[in-house]
Amino acid sequence: MTRIQEALCLATVLLAIAVLAVFDVIPEQVARFAPLAVVPWIIRRNPACATGRA
Repeated sequence: MTRIQEALCLATVLLAIAVLAVFDVIPEQVARFAPLAVVPWIIRRNPACATGRA
């Protein structure tokens, strides 16, 4: 998956969580800490990619 696709997936997940919280489908506490739960997907697993070295 490319970086653009990963960013779009992440944005979709965060928007879905926000909409679900607005309509009281999920509790506010869950929506508040949900961005922290998706941090592992933001950070690359390969440290060489994160620092810009090949």
